[in-house]
Amino acid sequence: MSKSSPVSPAATPSTVRAQQASYVAVPADASVSLTVVEFLCQRFPHIDVEQWRARIKANNVYWHDKQPVTLDSLVRRRQRLYYYREVAVEAKIPLQHRIVYQDEQIIVAYKPPFLALHPSGKVINECLVNRLRLQTGLMDIEPAHRLDRATGGLVLLSKTASGRDAYHRLFRDGEITKTYQAIAPLTPQLSQCWQNNTLTLPLQWQVRNRIVKATPSFTRKVVDGEPNSHSIITLEQVMAGLGLFSLAPITGRTHQLRLHMHSLGIPIINDLCYPQLQAAQDDDYNQTLQLLAQRLQFNDPITAKPIDVSCEPLTL
Repeated sequence: MSKSSPVSPAATPSTVRAQQASYVAVPADASVSLTVVEFLCQRFPHIDVEQWRARIKANNVYWHDKQPVTLDSLVRRRQRLYYYREVAVEAKIPLQHRIVYQDEQIIVAYKPPFLALHPSGKVINECLVNRLRLQTGLMDIEPAHRLDRATGGLVLLSKTASGRDAYHRLFRDGEITKTYQAIAPLTPQLSQCWQNNTLTLPLQWQVRNRIVKATPSFTRKVVDGEPNSHSIITLEQVMAGLGLFSLAPITGRTHQLRLHMHSLGIPIINDLCYPQLQAAQDDDYNQTLQLLAQRLQFNDPITAKPIDVSCEPLTL
């Protein structure tokens, strides 16, 4: 009886095919005698020709009309070429998104903390936009605004690329009311007032200051100068030394609410950037930033319909 050799376990792949196709447009002046392989090698010189050949053989390159590209296909002027990239395997975020509201034009979705909003950098597959495209089959979904990866809450998305600018203008022109919530420890002074029964709620601050880029570049800081940011922050409830705050950003600077809370001496619980930038670490899904984009109110710029959407609030 012959001995069999032990079978080694299959290695875990380090890359997978992107779940969404990328595309490149063939210019109007491209040579009609140019093959697609030649065009792609010229357009992406950092990608080896054999990689393009392998993608084409695997039917991972196709035209806008879904017709597959072959190794002998010639370019088509003014046409989009779609292709799937190989991307690094991404960690799955074990927190669920959900669609809170939708109509013919838009989706308002809840984005959990730690989930990126859209593909960027090393994040390709595991983001809200990709999840929604796969869930709905609508490949043109685009967000109308930003929401930090660390922040959970409501995101407004256009179902069509052509409609995105109309919804983006709501945020750019201040024609939408955004309400956030945050939980943070009270300052010693506020705590003393609460214990002495001299703290009257709600207590409101108008915060205006100048926010600029800091180091590292994804952070921001407050400096002297003409204010370029404005938030209304209201302490609504107190329990066990913690405050529940309502935050209304009038402007939309990066990290504005986090910085404005910090500037009042009440940094938000589990904020890894302010007041002190923490060293890079693995996500702890039990220690989420206690900041929530809780409500959006606006008149739809296309249908004129009043929209008022909220998600489950934070509680003390």
